[in-house]
Amino acid sequence: MIYTVTFNPALDYVVFLEDLVPGDINRSIRESIFYGGKGINVSGILKMLGHETTALGFVAGFTGQALKEGVESLGIKADFIRLPEGNTRINVKVKHGDETEINGQGPVITAEALEALYTRLDQLDQEDILILAGSIPNTLPEDVYERILARLEPKGIRVVVDATKDLLLNVLKYHPFLIKPNNHELGEMFGKVLKTDEEIEYYAKELQKKGARNVLISMAGDGAMLVPEEGETSRIGTPKGKVVNSVGAGDSMVAGFVAGYLESGSYARALVTGTAAGSATAFSEGLASREMYEETLAQAEQLIQ
Repeated sequence: MIYTVTFNPALDYVVFLEDLVPGDINRSIRESIFYGGKGINVSGILKMLGHETTALGFVAGFTGQALKEGVESLGIKADFIRLPEGNTRINVKVKHGDETEINGQGPVITAEALEALYTRLDQLDQEDILILAGSIPNTLPEDVYERILARLEPKGIRVVVDATKDLLLNVLKYHPFLIKPNNHELGEMFGKVLKTDEEIEYYAKELQKKGARNVLISMAGDGAMLVPEEGETSRIGTPKGKVVNSVGAGDSMVAGFVAGYLESGSYARALVTGTAAGSATAFSEGLASREMYEETLAQAEQLIQ
């Protein structure tokens, strides 16, 4: 089974406006609601690709109940821990040319709730995959990712970590199966501005020296690079299409990579499917549909180098 963890999920309320006038009444031309959070996004794309997952995390209040029901309506198994107080956050995303976001704070995650998550994770075994994605709410210990990987290390579970800077660097000693920084985040880890493929590959291999097994570097419109634990570095371009949404594209790439690897056992194929899934979401208002994924997959298969 594949498990995803979303520490601070949200209902994403997307409002489309013709114009935005501060200090005045603004009326939308349409709205959409999505069930947000990086781990939930990963679960959604994996479901679309035919892989079952269990979504873990924390919810609270009436918004948390709505999010749980919404996730389950997508065919995703939800095993969220209910918090005693507060409400799952609502993130408001205002689209009128540029996108303006107002992200909620989210409820307090208690020590008892965190221990309940640990107990759930203790049930995983070597055949399972765990995907940790996103930032850590300020009510949690800063080293919570480290604690989870340290706890699971003796079981040999494949763990995917999609996080930034110290959150990522501090878990490398536990040899995560896959990490996915973008090229800017990779440079920030080493205090560098990376401009060439050679520089990106060099510092990706530095992360391998620190313990990462496979390093997937996303580069937005410039494609992606994979430095695998076995074999040569692979490079891929970006399928053509109109980018209408940046939310969830990186999560979709992670999901596509995991699905592709499970289906083929090939890291190069996983790079193709990951690129296709990430691009398909970037070309969609929400997470990618199967139809959009098939379109981008056909292109991505021609772009692998």
